[in-house]
Amino acid sequence: MITAYMAGISSGYEGEDIEVIYSIYKDEEFVCKDSVFIDYKKPAVVGGFALMALLKELKEYNGEEITVIVNDPALNEIVRGTSTTRNKDVLKMASMLKKKLGEFSPEIEVKDISQDKAGLAKWDEELQL
Repeated sequence: MITAYMAGISSGYEGEDIEVIYSIYKDEEFVCKDSVFIDYKKPAVVGGFALMALLKELKEYNGEEITVIVNDPALNEIVRGTSTTRNKDVLKMASMLKKKLGEFSPEIEVKDISQDKAGLAKWDEELQL
């Protein structure tokens, strides 16, 4: 089983890059931790593009059970298909994200830990660089 902790951090200034921090574990054993930068995106779609960047790294684990742990309830709604947004940028990103997630078998589970204090503390600890 693969467990990945992920965060997408947007800059406070328009036009600056987005930082994607992730940490990957395979069967509770550390695999890698990295921070990558991607081009500027609007703050509403940062989480989705951060997840797509992580999916590129997880491609080699296709076929295994993968859980991505995030602190982003909006991203979790988009992945589950329960978001009621009408923002065209978010809808476009959601469509691209669904295609990327569809390439994985079995399905990737995206778990939001924003309401779990213990989970949130572990998520924060795992993403410290």
